[in-house]
Amino acid sequence: MYKIPATTTFLGKNLIFMPECHSTSDQLLHLCQEKPLLEGSLVITGHQTAGRGQRGNSWEAQPGKNLTFSFLLKPDFLPVTKQFYLTMVVSLGIRDFLTDKTGVKVQIKWPNDILIDQRKICGILIENQIVGQQLSTSVVGVGLNVNQQYFETPSATSMVLVTGMQFDLPLILEDLLGCIEYRYLQLRREAHHELRSDYLNALYLRDEQHLFHAGDSSFYGTIRGVDEIGRLNIDIEGKPMMQAFSVKEIRYSEPQ
Repeated sequence: MYKIPATTTFLGKNLIFMPECHSTSDQLLHLCQEKPLLEGSLVITGHQTAGRGQRGNSWEAQPGKNLTFSFLLKPDFLPVTKQFYLTMVVSLGIRDFLTDKTGVKVQIKWPNDILIDQRKICGILIENQIVGQQLSTSVVGVGLNVNQQYFETPSATSMVLVTGMQFDLPLILEDLLGCIEYRYLQLRREAHHELRSDYLNALYLRDEQHLFHAGDSSFYGTIRGVDEIGRLNIDIEGKPMMQAFSVKEIRYSEPQ
């Protein structure tokens, strides 16, 4: 089954497999409360019964078909004001992995949904704990659609649907962790400019006009980038100043 990865420095070196659990993130948080865990500790399950996503959404995953796991980071070198770089790191690591395995264009839908052909293939949920003005620990939950072929949600896709190939889950987990760890080590080296540039280059709908919804209003705008605290910068049609939106303030109009 799942083995400790041989090619990573720290990510996944303490690997806990659970055949079934409610939520890998909740389980990892519970383990952290019981005793201190090493950075990189990872909980993975074959069947997650109540996975959580952004905006309180649930995550659809058939048993034994996908990668559903959470891991612990200790980014105490990172100020609270730069915590969005963790989102960049994890998003880019998964994008790097999928680009290599599928050979197709992979995009990041702000803040951290991973898309192929406008369909969601991976969801990420990052929960940070803060001490003073620094981050203390981060629990990163990942749900990657791998071998699942049927979804209730029409906007979802998977690696098998994209490539027509089945994948060995334990084998690709090691490759995926290596890609995420590489990006995290970039952050430790303070390669902020490179991470930011790569994230913006991968940003879905960047420099394209699109319909957005904010509260009860709708408007056409063009994504120009993301500011230092992770807000989406949009040029709104008919307005002279670019506006910044946080995650709960704006929604995309979904493709028909």
